[in-house]
Amino acid sequence: MRTVLVTGSAGFIGFHLSQLLLEEGFRVVGFDGMTDYYDVRIKQRRHQMLLQHPHFSCLEGMLEDFETLHALALAEKPDVIVHLAAQAGVRYSLENPRAYIDANLIGTFNVMECARELGVDHLLMASTSSVYGANTEMPFGEDQKCDTPLTLYAATKKANEAMAHSYAHLWNLPTTMFRFFTVYGPWGRPDMALFKFTRGILEGTPIDIYNDGEMYRDFTYVADLVRGIRLLIDAAPVRPDTPEDIAEGDSLSPVAPFRVVNIGNGGKVRLMDFITAIEAECGREAVKNFMPMQQGDVPATWADASLLKSLTGYAPQTSFREGVARFVAWYRDYYRV
Repeated sequence: MRTVLVTGSAGFIGFHLSQLLLEEGFRVVGFDGMTDYYDVRIKQRRHQMLLQHPHFSCLEGMLEDFETLHALALAEKPDVIVHLAAQAGVRYSLENPRAYIDANLIGTFNVMECARELGVDHLLMASTSSVYGANTEMPFGEDQKCDTPLTLYAATKKANEAMAHSYAHLWNLPTTMFRFFTVYGPWGRPDMALFKFTRGILEGTPIDIYNDGEMYRDFTYVADLVRGIRLLIDAAPVRPDTPEDIAEGDSLSPVAPFRVVNIGNGGKVRLMDFITAIEAECGREAVKNFMPMQQGDVPATWADASLLKSLTGYAPQTSFREGVARFVAWYRDYYRV
């Protein structure tokens, strides 16, 4: 039985990935800091559900605490590490930038050190569509330069990619970075737009809509996302003998077993259409508070997900209307409304 260490296992994506891996016969070791960035009770409930499975165990600790993380890694000897834990949120990085340095830079370095020492089969780490920053050519492809981040959050994730490439090159450590595109679904974070919109609509309180609603996002359903990660586990990159060995469209590094992969639905959805779908599921119209673009935000994201398809044979396919319906049903059940 292969063992996967999942950092951020009590988080939104880590919880869903851990569930999927357990269903597919892996042993999963979770690690999570349980910070109060949002309601800790929902994180605790996610871990409680995972702990019902005999092949799941977890430890609470901060990524910045190398001794605790290192001791866990040495004791459990994972075959694969999936590093999802991070200080999330684009807007929060304006309020508390140090949290992003501590968790996303120091914490990720600690994870890479554990992976290097253990010589894991594959290190997979989360990046974000936010690294595309001020880029305007869409859909966003992995071969685009990402030198114009618009928030510290995006900058730390771009730094993670550069750090990971150096480790892959120096230590021949197979590493995949995946860039997420606006992930949503049941058990989501309360600070995410879908969560806030649903709560506001059901409670009859105004919802803030930025850039007067002229926003477009590549909404990616969480079950599709974690399926992509699961399949990428089996697609560990191999250092090419020559640059000519790299297939067209592949982001594989010419000097390291390192690759960047977009995981997105492969289309862009107008924000107002997304809100209309939530209104339909809630059975009432939103009280809309139109606002200007927020600092650090971008008007549109759209993924070219063809590399994911060529590597795994898989492409996310859940429509945003179907995904919204599943989320609202979960929200009503969880909050008994």
